[in-house]
Amino acid sequence: MSEAVMSPAAELSALVLDRLVAGTGVSERPTEWTTLRGPAFPEPVGSVRYFTGGHAESVASVVYIGLVLPAAGLDSHMVFAFGADDCPLPHFTLDSVHAGGAYAFHLDLVQRADLAAHPVYTDTVYGPLTKPHARAAEAPGLTAAAISPRQRSLMSPWMLVHRADEAALRAITPVAEEYLEHWLSLAAAIPAEAAGELADTDLPERDRRLRTALFSREIDPVWGRVDRLLGATTTDRLRHLLITGHPEGTR
Repeated sequence: MSEAVMSPAAELSALVLDRLVAGTGVSERPTEWTTLRGPAFPEPVGSVRYFTGGHAESVASVVYIGLVLPAAGLDSHMVFAFGADDCPLPHFTLDSVHAGGAYAFHLDLVQRADLAAHPVYTDTVYGPLTKPHARAAEAPGLTAAAISPRQRSLMSPWMLVHRADEAALRAITPVAEEYLEHWLSLAAAIPAEAAGELADTDLPERDRRLRTALFSREIDPVWGRVDRLLGATTTDRLRHLLITGHPEGTR
């Protein structure tokens, strides 16, 4: 899609994805999902991009999933940057969506440990997000999105998840950039004192459980809607990519 015809939701995700790739040095790997198709729609309904490698050992992979179906008024873009399973780097996530005539976005650094029990880690990783979080939460044109307490429990208290008008979505770009630049600084090096505080945490096991819940059909109703677009088999394979960080059959 060229910049001239990009929606505001697509523009935000493209900016973030480009900066992630440049900042981490990851390389795009081919997958079967260059074009996503569904059983109920003859035309393409989206695409997947998958990146790995790079110069930051703390970064395992970057995944983009776009679902674009103009006939249904859907323009949805998700970017995830996953920290390595044995690393305390939080996962960066951005969703930017235009659906039903309205915009919405979700922005967070997904926590990798019990924040209440690890104050040094919390202050280091999340403290710098407090001011941009406060600015975004008070911005005109935003209303808090309704998500379940169970979904909120999987994210961080610095999560932003809102519905927006077009001006508000465009105004959130500097906040997304602040979150991203802070995440890139953590990807380069998490201070030793903060990382060391997590010695009591089994990071790979906790992350496996977290991601299994985060991308669970039972917890997040979005997967039922993706089923209707792509079919259950493709949806499950995309969920596998997000849960494990790699396509089926590549490991």
